[in-house]
This record gives sequence, C-alpha cells and structure tokens, in this order.
Amino acid sequence: MSVIASEAELREQLWQTNEEYRRLATEHRAYSEELDRLQSRHLLNEEERLQEITIKKKKLVLKDQMYTMIQKYRKETQSGDLERV
Repeated sequence: MSVIASEAELREQLWQTNEEYRRLATEHRAYSEELDRLQSRHLLNEEERLQEITIKKKKLVLKDQMYTMIQKYRKETQSGDLERV
C-alpha cells in the first residue's frame, strides 16, 4: 500500500503526471516573479499598484485551483489504496 502523505509529495506527483497542474504552477510562478519585480521598486505609481493587486488576485485563483487538484488527487489516491486492501 502506497499512501502519499505530504502535500509536497502530492504536488510533485501532480507536477510529474498532470499537464494542467504543471500549467497552473508555471503560471503561478511567473506571477510570483512579476510580483517580486514590482515589489522591489521603491515607489509604485497608481497603475503599478493596480497591477500588483491584479497579480495577487490571479495568483490566488491559481493557488485555489492547484489546491483543489491536490485535494482531488489525494482523495482518488486514498480511495484507490483502500480498494486494493
């Protein structure tokens, strides 16, 4: 019986096997880098502040989608393990 215990292991498994998860994670990482770039500036103008808020919201949506995928994968994995017992 192989139970995947940690969320890090689940994320790694999904990264390796699920194209949609990889796409979401890659997009999330790109937004993180863009946000870091913006936040490294000393002062942001109004347009940059709005851009920062938009990026944070987009990152949160992606994070929620990835979390949902992880939960679904965890449930499928656990139910698959129980069926094999």
